[in-house]
Amino acid sequence: MAEYTSSSITIEAAPADVMGVIADFARYPEWTGEVKEAEVLATDDAGRAEQVRLVMDAGAIKDDQTLAYTWTGAHEVSWTLVKSQMLRSLDGSYLLKQAGTGTEVTYQLTVDVKIPMLGMIKRKAEKVIIDRALAGLKKRVESGPKA
Repeated sequence: MAEYTSSSITIEAAPADVMGVIADFARYPEWTGEVKEAEVLATDDAGRAEQVRLVMDAGAIKDDQTLAYTWTGAHEVSWTLVKSQMLRSLDGSYLLKQAGTGTEVTYQLTVDVKIPMLGMIKRKAEKVIIDRALAGLKKRVESGPKA
């Protein structure tokens, strides 16, 4: 089993509101920082994104990637890499759980780059990606415009 990095945060909003922001790929460039473009390439019968093209710019790492999304009920979404210029694999998920009046969001991520990199450095990079994504998601949901 591949090693992964995971972190959680509590957001003061209902799970449906949090998932609404996660599922609104067109607005990712407004709140994620690293995502410069997002384009939904395919949707499922429920209208949820199945494939999304993301143009990323994270300083030293710039990438054009396509991810395949799987929605499990109303509180979980996972993704896997379809194609990328810089990555060999990218698997992740958001799991939402009601936590009092808010939502606990757990983000899990595994990244494998095409260039050689020590496992310890990869885990650190995953942690930075996760922490930024969770902080951005929390800020967007708690203070951003409603979709």
